[in-house]
Amino acid sequence: MNRHWLAATTAAFTLLLAACGSSGQKDASPSAPSTTAATQEANASQTPSSPAESAQTATPSSSAEPSESATSEPTETAKTYKMNKNYFIVPIDKEKTTNKIVLLTFDDGPKAPETLNPLLDTLDKHKAKAIFFVNGYRVKAHPELLKQIADRGQIVGNHSWDHIDLKKEPAAKVEKQIGDVQTIVEQTIGYEPMFFRPPFGSGGDEVRKVAKANGLLYMTWSNGSLDWNMAKTPEEKRPQAVIDNVLEQLHPGSNILMHELAWTDKALDDLLTQLESKGYSFVDPNAIDTTIAPQ
Repeated sequence: MNRHWLAATTAAFTLLLAACGSSGQKDASPSAPSTTAATQEANASQTPSSPAESAQTATPSSSAEPSESATSEPTETAKTYKMNKNYFIVPIDKEKTTNKIVLLTFDDGPKAPETLNPLLDTLDKHKAKAIFFVNGYRVKAHPELLKQIADRGQIVGNHSWDHIDLKKEPAAKVEKQIGDVQTIVEQTIGYEPMFFRPPFGSGGDEVRKVAKANGLLYMTWSNGSLDWNMAKTPEEKRPQAVIDNVLEQLHPGSNILMHELAWTDKALDDLLTQLESKGYSFVDPNAIDTTIAPQ
């Protein structure tokens, strides 16, 4: 009789343990699927109605977990490159770091999804980073495009507010043209640019001084694609002309100037493929030490 009672008790206890274990496993699993890629993309494409509203989107909420739509500052990257006085990007330590790299840059945006998205897609395909030098008036018109650039892991640079020749302007206007872009970019994506390029490559001592005061590395370029000067080139030949122009000027550390243009979109995949076939890689702008004075 005691044996039967012991067996029954043991069986009941075993069933109780199994039930507890099953309940514990359910508690450990999420109660709903994680956010899908489609949902994340939809969140990223929401258009802020103003810079101030965009700034709220870019700022983590006060709760324990940040908002999914927040744009975080780029992860700290080891500084292995610097810029020289000719605007080449060169290794800080030539013994440890290759010089066979190029810096990709795109000026005068953000313009429109039709011209921006193909550039971003091609950069993703080649795992390449670039600096997008933006104008303030364009950011004001399309803050959602600036946020898209940052959300896709690309780097935002300052290209002045109105795309005017700053060398011809008084100091106060230069300060406003540069400072206002720093402000609207920070309001939109949560951090300020670290790179500055003057429109037309036209600067001077005052422009350099203001850029430095804003924590910006002043640069023009060393390799011009001439994609902005295609008026006399038949449209169907423009992508190849962009490629030819870049390759003719190619050198280790090339600082390549391009723009958000339809023919540049069409040229970019082939251009990056050819650069890779020649042994070049694409420097991450975050790896450039902006505190080192060009020499």
